[in-house]
Amino acid sequence: MNMQQGWPWLLMLAVCGCATLRGPRINSAPDRAQTPLHPGLKQLGVLTPRSVNEIRGSNWTLGCETLDRDFADYQQYKGYLVPLGIKTIRLQGGWAKTEKVKGTYHFAWLDRIVDDARGRGLNILLETDYGNPQYEGGGGADLAGGFPTSEAALAAWDRWVEALATRYKGKVRDWAMWNEPDINKKHKPEDIAAFNIRTAEIIKRVIPEARIAGLSLASSSPKLLESCLKALAAQGKVDLFHWFIYHGYEYNPDKSYPKVEELKATLAQYSTQARMRQGENGCPSETAARFALSKHPWTQFSQAKWDLRRMLGDLGHDVESAVFTICDFNHTGREINRKGLLHATADKKVDGIKLAYYSVQNCVSVFDDALERIKEPALTVTYDKSTAQFAYRSKAGQNLIVLWDNSGTPDDAFLTRPAQVVVKGLAFHEPVWVDLVSGRVFELPAGNITRTGEAISFRDVPLYDAPVLIAERSLLPLAQKGAP
Repeated sequence: MNMQQGWPWLLMLAVCGCATLRGPRINSAPDRAQTPLHPGLKQLGVLTPRSVNEIRGSNWTLGCETLDRDFADYQQYKGYLVPLGIKTIRLQGGWAKTEKVKGTYHFAWLDRIVDDARGRGLNILLETDYGNPQYEGGGGADLAGGFPTSEAALAAWDRWVEALATRYKGKVRDWAMWNEPDINKKHKPEDIAAFNIRTAEIIKRVIPEARIAGLSLASSSPKLLESCLKALAAQGKVDLFHWFIYHGYEYNPDKSYPKVEELKATLAQYSTQARMRQGENGCPSETAARFALSKHPWTQFSQAKWDLRRMLGDLGHDVESAVFTICDFNHTGREINRKGLLHATADKKVDGIKLAYYSVQNCVSVFDDALERIKEPALTVTYDKSTAQFAYRSKAGQNLIVLWDNSGTPDDAFLTRPAQVVVKGLAFHEPVWVDLVSGRVFELPAGNITRTGEAISFRDVPLYDAPVLIAERSLLPLAQKGAP
C-alpha cells in the first residue's frame, strides 16, 4: 500500500475536482494539517489521502444529516465527500418535507441527494424520521418530536415508509430507525420497540435484503438497551435488525468503552447475529451553549484529537462508527451546531475546512478493511498516565500499533511525553512514527530500537492525547518529505 506517487492524485484534485467545490479548495500541500507538534524526530514524509474510490471498505459512516429540515445544504458540501475517503453516509428521510400535502409525495429533494451520492460511489444509510404535523397526532418534525400516535397518522406513516422503501429499492440497502426516540420521555422502551418493528417490517416487505439498524438510541445505557431488546424479543423480532445503534457522548471519548462493552454483552444475550453500532458522535470546534458536549472550551485542535480518539476507540472495540458530521448546520431556533468537519455560515455556506477534516482524512487513509485487529497482542506500554493501545496486521503481514494518552479530555497541548513500548510476536522491519492529527511521518532512531528474540523494544516513543502510530513504513500511503 506504499503510495509514493500519491501526491499527483492531490494535484489532479486541486486542478479538476476542486472546481466542483462551492467553498474553499481542499489543501493539497504536505503541510495541510498544521499543529505545534515537535516530537524531536526526523520527518520522512506525510500521509497521502485516499479517496472513496481508492478504498474498498472501512469501519466508518459520515454524517450528512438534517437535510430533511433544511438545516444544511448538501450542494454546498458534496464536493468534499469523496476526497475525505469515508464510503458510507447517513441521511434522514424527512416525512414532513416529503409529504407537505396529505397524500402527495415530493421526493425530488431526496432523489437529487441519493442519486448524486451513489454517483460518487457512496453507500447510504437512510434513517426514517421524523413526524408530520400535517396529521393530527402526526408527531414532531424535529429532534425530540414524538412518534405519530393517532390511527390516521400511523396509517400515513406506514404509507410514507412503504413509498420511501419502494422508491429507493435497489439504491439503498441500509436503513435506520427514528433518531434518538429516548430523548422524548413519553417514549417507553415498549413504545420504541413497537415503532421499530412497525417500520422495519414495512421496509423488509419491500426490500427483503435490507439491513436495518434498530433503536437509534441517544443513550448508551445498557439498562435501556436491555429493556428495548426484551420488548423486541417478546415479539420474536430481534433478528429483524442487523445492528442496534447507540450514541452516547462523553467529554473524554475513552470513558465510553466500559458501557460499550456492556452494550455488546447485553446484545449477545439476545442475538448471535446483530452487532452494536455507534451511530452518531462528534465534537464541536468551539464552545457551544447547547447540544452534546456543550459548555466546554473546544477548539479545532481538541476537536481533531477527539474525533480521532472516537474513531480509533470504536475500531479497537469492534463497533462500526459514525463521524458526526461533515458540515456545521444551523439548527433553526437553537444554534449552529459546530461539530462539522467543515465550517459553515448561518446561511449554510461552507467557508472553511477544519483541521479535523484533514485529520479524519489521515485516519481513513491508513485504517481500511485490509487491516485486521490483533485481539490479544503481546504489547506492554510504560507511561506516566493511562493509555489506549491497539495492534493491527495487514493482509500482507505488515504490523501497526496505535497508541494515545486516554487519561483526560483532549486539549490544545501538543507536548509529548516518552513512553516505553515492548512488543512480542509482531515483526517490524522498518518501523516509523506517525502523528495522525497532522499526518506527518517520522523516523524512529535506530538507537531507540532493541530486538531480543521475538521482542522489540521501542524507547522514548513520543506520546500525547491524540493517536500516534508505530507502523511498518511499507504499510503507509506515504508521500516523501519535499514531494509537491
